[in-house]
Amino acid sequence: MKLFLAVAALALWVGTAFAQSAPKVTVTGSLIDSVTTKPVPFATVALRKATALIVGTTTDSSGTFKLANIAPGSYTVTLSSVGYTANSQAITLSIDQPLMAIGAIRMVSDSRTLSELTVTAQKALIEEKGDRLVYNAEKDISNVGGSAADVLRKVPSLSLDLDGNIQMRGNSNIRVLINGKPSAMMARNLADALKQMPADNIKSVEVITSPGAKYDAEGAAGVINIITKKALQGFNGSVMASLGNMNRSMNTKLSVRTKKIGVSLSASGYQFRNIREAQITRTTLSAGQPLNYLFQQSAADNTGTGGYGEFSLDYDPDSTSRINFSANAWGGSYPNNSSVLNRLTDPAGNPLQTFRNDIQFRNPYGNTQFDLGYTKTFNKRGANATPAEFTLLTQFSRMPDNYFYDTDRYTLNETEQLSFRQHSTNYSRNKEYTLQADYTYPFLIRTSRDTMQFKLETGLKVIRRDIGSEYRVEQSADGQSPFVTDPTQSNDFDYNQHIYSGYTALRVETKQKWNLNLGARFEKTVIDGNFLTTQTKLNTQYTNLIPSITISKAIKTHTLKASYTQRIQRPQLWFLNPWVNASDPRNLQTGNPYLNPELNHAIELGHSVSTKAGLSINSAFYWRMTDNAIEYIRTVDEAGISLSKPQNIAQRKAYGLNVNVSGQANKNWTLNGGVDARYVDLTSVALNQSNSGLVGNMNVSSTYKLPHNYTFQANANVNSGWIMLQGSGSSFYWYGFALKREMMDKKASLTLGVNNPFNRGVSQTNLQSGPSFESEARSFFVSRSVRLAFEWRFGQMSAGGKQSKKVQNDDAGGR
Repeated sequence: MKLFLAVAALALWVGTAFAQSAPKVTVTGSLIDSVTTKPVPFATVALRKATALIVGTTTDSSGTFKLANIAPGSYTVTLSSVGYTANSQAITLSIDQPLMAIGAIRMVSDSRTLSELTVTAQKALIEEKGDRLVYNAEKDISNVGGSAADVLRKVPSLSLDLDGNIQMRGNSNIRVLINGKPSAMMARNLADALKQMPADNIKSVEVITSPGAKYDAEGAAGVINIITKKALQGFNGSVMASLGNMNRSMNTKLSVRTKKIGVSLSASGYQFRNIREAQITRTTLSAGQPLNYLFQQSAADNTGTGGYGEFSLDYDPDSTSRINFSANAWGGSYPNNSSVLNRLTDPAGNPLQTFRNDIQFRNPYGNTQFDLGYTKTFNKRGANATPAEFTLLTQFSRMPDNYFYDTDRYTLNETEQLSFRQHSTNYSRNKEYTLQADYTYPFLIRTSRDTMQFKLETGLKVIRRDIGSEYRVEQSADGQSPFVTDPTQSNDFDYNQHIYSGYTALRVETKQKWNLNLGARFEKTVIDGNFLTTQTKLNTQYTNLIPSITISKAIKTHTLKASYTQRIQRPQLWFLNPWVNASDPRNLQTGNPYLNPELNHAIELGHSVSTKAGLSINSAFYWRMTDNAIEYIRTVDEAGISLSKPQNIAQRKAYGLNVNVSGQANKNWTLNGGVDARYVDLTSVALNQSNSGLVGNMNVSSTYKLPHNYTFQANANVNSGWIMLQGSGSSFYWYGFALKREMMDKKASLTLGVNNPFNRGVSQTNLQSGPSFESEARSFFVSRSVRLAFEWRFGQMSAGGKQSKKVQNDDAGGR
């Protein structure tokens, strides 16, 4: 009804305008920040003739303004806003030009220098921006010299276990984007990828718990968008090197940017070390009675090495067009060597098998990715000068991801004897092609009670993925004879996935501070799979209509928000690969190419408040239900050999509360903290199993600015563990300190960071059970680390330039 009244009022206004006999002129324009090019909302616009004020208005939330029914003549337009230098322009209006578009006017920030003290606005470490929570990683000095895993460990609503596996509000099905676009690096194995991405490249992290229709429907828990540091205007660059006992890295960036062309180059190399110990005790069951007992003890100390490089080129043919191209390549090798002692006994304790398994596991990986995009804006005249925008984006990526292992088994009786050898190769690959078109059309509707800013978004997208896996196993049954191929563990697998999607979304903002995001997305998935060696095929297709709605209302310093969305979770590459990892002959792991997608429903009620003193509190109640949930299920045969495999077996529910607080105790001291508590309930009718319980995590951070350009920071994270269908994990904690010294006129800095200095490592216990087994696994990870990092920045240090758009395949994230 309100929309109908608004349209009727608009029609009445148009009719009245045409009915006027005297010729009038309409003036439109927009205000943008001269540095960030972002809109300047709610600025004052005054039209004067000599010293007399003729008419005035304010810019809307998108920075646009309109002055209507102005008589022809000469005037001065005065523009002003808090934090900006006032701007005045002389204009002449003529009846020959009834609609005069001034265009985008740049407002210069008003940073005032008092003696040697410069007063500037500082970003908070945690920001609430309506549809997303932003963690400004570049403001956190403890991240220097670390990895992306170190960064995400401190982000509200996120939690990482000791292996680096990430969850958002207890759900691991997350889409991770890099600058709003997909990254094959994050698609292969998210936990490994986070360890390999340098923290120094990260500007901020956005957590989107209720993504709208413009995002791919993939990602049951939500979307994480990692924003990397951008090139600045002019010629500039940086060099950073860090050295530590667990992490080492070096990276450099170089960019040249003019008004029309921008070129950027970046390169990095890194090493990370992983030291762990583990003990497993497992009982094999038959009808509830023990058949045998397995005891395993292992130790590993591995160092992974890799590198990354990127080239990007932006070209602006004119003020309304942009062509952008980028190419990046990364790769490395992640070994996972270990020595595992195995002892299998019968229920009476008599030894059945005792051996040591030495594993040499290698994972050489790489990726090349190319992006080409075109963006066109259409300047509009009339009621609203905000331009419409069309983008055409393409992407191609190729990712080889190979796994090789060699195992030597030594029987431990009276003497040690080599009794079995195995060699396995898995050459896997993923080629991905994407074509995407988007169109955005903003328009304004004014009524006697309110002004409504609309933005209509629509788009189409096609993704094609060609996935392959060729795996071979050779073994020597007695450890002495030549290797022979095992045909039961060898096969070639081709998997082709096509996704066709389209979306429509409507965003509404009003002067009365109502906001509405309403949309729907249609996706069709077609899958063809073929085991070439055994001539076994699989074919399936499914369609999904994904609705989303978010409504919010600002009341003074408070904002209330409610949202509902559906999400799907297609099986990721890691889940699909049918290769069997038998490097540990007592614990096999494989993928499942027959998996179906999950369907997730999510409701969220949120509240945020900001005080004049700088205190910000954000809270949200949420409910999530996932049907056809994918869980790794372990089964154990009578010989005591376990197989872990992802299956669609469970319904997963979560009810939770998330609270984040940030504030400034004084001008030098800031505090941030957050807590997420949720009740998790998992049920599997097929396995006749269920599990439930209360879990959560908490993080705190404190930063203090010291004299002589020193900054000190402390942070801590406590995790209560997690709950799975077949078990649970115990709690663990993490803490760290950092001290930063800026020098050379703040163009260089030296940072010392330590993690868990008073503990060598972190321990955790995992309990699992099923109809055929019960197990207890105790793990210890060395976490005490120290690193020293130096960074030097050179060239022009002012920001500028437009943001290039690229494909964002939100559904290509990791596990």
